[in-house]
Amino acid sequence: MAHLSRSLKLLFLSTSVGPLGSGLGGGVELTLKNIVRSLTHRNHEITVVAPGGSVLEGFSLVEIAGNLQTTAQSEGRDAWIGMPGNSVLANMWDYTRQVQTQYDLILNFAYDWLPFYLTPFFFCPVAHLVSMGSLTAAMDRAIAQVINQFPGTVAVHSRAQAQTFPFGNQCEVMGNGFDLSQYTFCPKPDNLLGWVGRLAPEKGLEDAVAVAKETGIPLKIWGIMQDVAYWHDICDQYPNAPISYEGFLPTAELQQALGKCRALLMTPRWVEAFGNVAIEAMACGVPVIAYDRGGPSEIVQSGKTGWLVEPDSITSLIEAIALLDPLDRAQCREYVEAEYSLTAMGDRLEAWFTNILTSRKP
Repeated sequence: MAHLSRSLKLLFLSTSVGPLGSGLGGGVELTLKNIVRSLTHRNHEITVVAPGGSVLEGFSLVEIAGNLQTTAQSEGRDAWIGMPGNSVLANMWDYTRQVQTQYDLILNFAYDWLPFYLTPFFFCPVAHLVSMGSLTAAMDRAIAQVINQFPGTVAVHSRAQAQTFPFGNQCEVMGNGFDLSQYTFCPKPDNLLGWVGRLAPEKGLEDAVAVAKETGIPLKIWGIMQDVAYWHDICDQYPNAPISYEGFLPTAELQQALGKCRALLMTPRWVEAFGNVAIEAMACGVPVIAYDRGGPSEIVQSGKTGWLVEPDSITSLIEAIALLDPLDRAQCREYVEAEYSLTAMGDRLEAWFTNILTSRKP
């Protein structure tokens, strides 16, 4: 594995669907913050460019004004490329164009067509950390063009995510890393279940709510309220389910509440690129019951740190809850310490950056 022999000046471009700290960016927000922490500890100099209103305490942040991009999750395979007037994404990349000579490498976190299209026009090397699987033909084509022209510059979080793309075997797999000092191990839970994520149809919250109704075990729900109509439909469908929406919480508050749960339910309808919340739960000692698809399939050790069950099967979720007691919550914490620390992530990132910089033609 190649390693950097010097400190780098790095420019990170955040997701353009919401300010950092708002929750609108989903797992990308936490991923970006953890990567900044990991590489700053290694004496790399990092500046983050993000939409106005962003919060990133303790690190260099450039806020850019403009209108937010819409999310790509529900647009359909044939969706066209779209940008609002005074696009914050376009403004972020215009700023980057002006300052690019001050940096060794640019890292893009936005799952959007524009950064990939612009990559060949930059003098400074541009790397892309792709946060979602294949969603639209236009995005697949844009990413493929970058991979063909600049091999090794596109990374994903999991093999399952990579396999959704026709060029998946040409993507680097980075996994993820977490500041585990922010998560407190909870050895004795309450009789609660947890669910964490954006409240949107592709996340499949209704399946977790159905489990709460059938078992009578209270379900705590945390996350940004992205689709209010979707939430109201669930409440109408399950009026007597023992559920409570707890809002979007920062890491310090979320981990404290999540740690009290017997298990975290992960019920996505789509292929999750990774599944940050699975690591956050296990860092607190909470086993994860997840559908056996996407990133969680590579994270959860079935029978050790949780259970992988048949996708879209409420019965399978309920059966797994009955198998929670034999699981060792301490083993959950030990597993993430070994596999998903900031140190492990930093090693992978430095090796990736080294390969990009050494292969870049003058």
